[in-house]
Amino acid sequence: MACIDSKEYQCVITALKKARKERSITQAQLAEALGRPQSFIAKIENGERRLDVVEFVHLARLVGLEPEEIVKGIG
Repeated sequence: MACIDSKEYQCVITALKKARKERSITQAQLAEALGRPQSFIAKIENGERRLDVVEFVHLARLVGLEPEEIVKGIG
């Protein structure tokens, strides 16, 4: 099982964070869309919290990415 520090997981987080910033979406705006506090997004982006698959799909779509495209880049 991949850990939060794995290269593959970090690529996923980097892609999500990059897309969020490119679209000028703040952590607070993204968190609000998910019904979560801003710290939820900060912890994910800082590697303090691991995403589950459902959260990943929601986040990817909210920042304008298709989850399938991110997954294709793993491994």
